[in-house]
Amino acid sequence: MSDSEFLYDDLHIAFLEDLWGEGFLSPGGAEEAARVLDGLEVKGKRILDIGCGSGAIAVMLLRDLGAAHVTGIDVEAPVCAAATRRADQAGLSDRITIREVTPGPFDFPDKSFDIVYSKDSIIHIPDKEALAREVFRILKPGGWFAASDWLIAHDDTPSPEMQAYIKAEALDFAMASPARYRRALEQAGFSDITLKNRNPWYRAVARDELDRLSGSENARLSERYGKDFIDGQISTWQAMTAVLESGEHCPHHLRGRRPG
Repeated sequence: MSDSEFLYDDLHIAFLEDLWGEGFLSPGGAEEAARVLDGLEVKGKRILDIGCGSGAIAVMLLRDLGAAHVTGIDVEAPVCAAATRRADQAGLSDRITIREVTPGPFDFPDKSFDIVYSKDSIIHIPDKEALAREVFRILKPGGWFAASDWLIAHDDTPSPEMQAYIKAEALDFAMASPARYRRALEQAGFSDITLKNRNPWYRAVARDELDRLSGSENARLSERYGKDFIDGQISTWQAMTAVLESGEHCPHHLRGRRPG
């Protein structure tokens, strides 16, 4: 597969890290990545990071939050290569394992992890019910699933505005509603399920991002990444802010515990 065929090629990785912080490919950078775990004990835990991206979260989980070991998985070679480099540069390659995987059931034994974590990546997994069952299977009793993801407010046909936004992203988005996620977690056997709507937070953040792209940082970004590329990102952010304002696009924090 050529670099241009990846959803997150080197150009997109560099741009997103420019926007959200080195090593971070989703909104809020380190602060929001850590907030997904608020109130959970991370120190000494073995963690699976689904959709590990370019590796900053794995490093953060170890260096800042005290995890014992992090296994990061992703489906794309460029981000796995970037994550491996970042672990090596941080001197943590003995405690971070990065694996390129293919979509489908996890290749881990039952009860392998204390925490299964994901930051804005399970939007790419269409079967939320199968995902919930697999996460439950590989969690140790008492272990937690803690994730952030991009949700749609309903399970009906997306509005024309949402369809335009998804088309602009040109990514394999498989959005599901909060109600569907809750059912999937309940049916898999999770307890202590919580869903927290982060739309108010990201609605404000996305406006600021759009201002940076189209105003204060436009010249710098256009010079670095190309005017056509940045113009395309501005169009995407304009479409995204419309569905954030309507509430149809509603990022959430998701959490559930495997009883034990």
